[in-house]
Amino acid sequence: MTNAKPRLALAFGILCISIFPILVKLRLTPGLISAFYRMAIAVSLLLPYVLITKKFKLPEKKNILLAVICGVLFASDVAVWNIAIQESSATQASLLTNLSPLWVGIISYVFLKTKPATNFWIGTTVALFGMAMLVGFKFFLELDFDNAFILAVLSGIFYSIYLLVSKKALTHIDVLSFMVISLLASTVYLAVVCIVMREPFSGFSDMGWLVLLIQAVVCQLMAWLSISYATQHMRPTRVSLSLLGQAVLTSILAWLFLDEKITLNMIIGGIILLLGIRITFFTKTLSIKNIFSKAKEDSSLTT
Repeated sequence: MTNAKPRLALAFGILCISIFPILVKLRLTPGLISAFYRMAIAVSLLLPYVLITKKFKLPEKKNILLAVICGVLFASDVAVWNIAIQESSATQASLLTNLSPLWVGIISYVFLKTKPATNFWIGTTVALFGMAMLVGFKFFLELDFDNAFILAVLSGIFYSIYLLVSKKALTHIDVLSFMVISLLASTVYLAVVCIVMREPFSGFSDMGWLVLLIQAVVCQLMAWLSISYATQHMRPTRVSLSLLGQAVLTSILAWLFLDEKITLNMIIGGIILLLGIRITFFTKTLSIKNIFSKAKEDSSLTT
């Protein structure tokens, strides 16, 4: 039961971020400005709370720097992903961004002492195959290797580095203090970028402002407070791969609210993707041969 709370927090966080692509698809605000207000509104709500309740604890300088780096990395991830999804299909941008578990595994293997377990590589392979089925294999033949493609891949790389750096930062900083510092860094960084790019800071419709508020409260504060808590207590490789579950929830939400179709291939792909995520949570090291016997054993226990 010791891992129950982090896993529940991770599941809740994934649910919260799964609505983000739906909001971006509405295209009510430019991508960069959307990223800026997501951070700015979130920190304007969180900062007074932590100051009034005295829950903000100033970390050591080196840990402040780590949190600031996390803020810049996360802001870069959201900004380039927003632009990618608006300049190409949401499917392409989402798929390429969700390669982040692969980058996390590679970076961990090459640069970190803690190497990804065999289960991670098996689970990643299965999950990415499921993701491919979810979006359709025909999609890969129609990929456009343009600026949007590069930005989407870059988003996944930013995302993976953020998860690894935040794991290190959260071993020394509590979640609320980490969020405040990283959000402040994200806000300042994106404000400068938006000014340089001459992005409009106003003139949006009422619905546009409502979407920005939902992004800040649900997709940023609620989601990343939960995911940061999970990151603090779990392996970053597991967290990154679990975040692929967002694709399944987003597809369901797109079907409910945007009238997008769900095909049999998508259903099978979603199930395979979730199986891949489940594999990484097995406590024993797995081989290909005993994956399905373990899955069968789990299903028999629930019936």
